[in-house]
Amino acid sequence: MSALPQDRPKFRVFEQFARVAKALGHPHRLELLELLAQGERSVDALAGAAGLTVANTSRHLQQLRQSGLVTARKEGLYVFYRLSADDVVELLRGLRRCGERHLDALNDVVAGYFHRRDSLEPVTREDLVERCRQGGVTLLDVRPAEEYAAGHLPGACNVTLKDLPRHLDAFPRDQEVIAYCRGEYCVLAYEAVALLNRSGFTARRLEEGFPEWRAAGLPVERETR
Repeated sequence: MSALPQDRPKFRVFEQFARVAKALGHPHRLELLELLAQGERSVDALAGAAGLTVANTSRHLQQLRQSGLVTARKEGLYVFYRLSADDVVELLRGLRRCGERHLDALNDVVAGYFHRRDSLEPVTREDLVERCRQGGVTLLDVRPAEEYAAGHLPGACNVTLKDLPRHLDAFPRDQEVIAYCRGEYCVLAYEAVALLNRSGFTARRLEEGFPEWRAAGLPVERETR
């Protein structure tokens, strides 16, 4: 008598893969993963950044934890979450690439919102490494200060999008500004580049964001307290 499908080892392996796929199957959970890719955060901080209630955030984080994508630790009354490993960033990157190839609706959003704000060719990681080595480029991190403190590209200055109009005089006009943020479709870098170009600067964005830079094993700086 042949084994039932659910008794076969391959089925049990696919069952575990399906747990990961199910954990990725909600936009709020994908956003929480993007936020955690910037660094460890408490449930309360994640809820505030994602615009969710603490209870809803906790439920989503529990599903991500059960799938092995995140880990948690308790400190006093607070629970802090982080990605279980940098390969989660690669998983999200693969999901993006697959969606771009096969989903017309995704490409409509990209063309209608993102490319309208910045149609310039982005700077690749490899190009940026070489340009930083040669000098003559200004790196701008437009993420919130706590994300910048947790880790950022070497030599990058931190000015949030909200504060950027008040700090334009601090940027040299004879250098190209390369802006980056949380990831390839984080709107912060797009908006920053659009503002800088309107203000007479030469600006482009990094093709991806800080998490992809770190996952590639490139140098990262952190603020010391």
